[in-house]
Amino acid sequence: LVQLVESGGDSVQPGGSLRLSCLVSRDMSGPHCMAWFRQVPGDQRKGIASIESGGSVDYAWFVKGRFTISKDSTKNILYLQMNTLKPEDTALYICAAAARVRCPADDYYFDSWGQGTQVTVAS
Repeated sequence: LVQLVESGGDSVQPGGSLRLSCLVSRDMSGPHCMAWFRQVPGDQRKGIASIESGGSVDYAWFVKGRFTISKDSTKNILYLQMNTLKPEDTALYICAAAARVRCPADDYYFDSWGQGTQVTVAS
């Protein structure tokens, strides 16, 4: 339905910053939730941040105050600004979209997924 392509992942030292981008193939206006997840080998995918069509945002507790989700609707790009990165932030970061006015709690309801971009935080 929607193609998502992430970019911006890199290797960075603890305390550093990165900005991830997710290019959306279609207009992100209308009833769509956009979100970032992350996954490490051997663990389940975890929701990091989400933004609804109306602009409401939500964050996982372990990134609140450090990460900021935003979107540029004119360019169809979703962003994740990550500051004060920690080693435990190391993961594959994945962009997702759901055709809902409200962001779902269950990732089963997301319709489209990107391939992910790797973020590595280490000294």
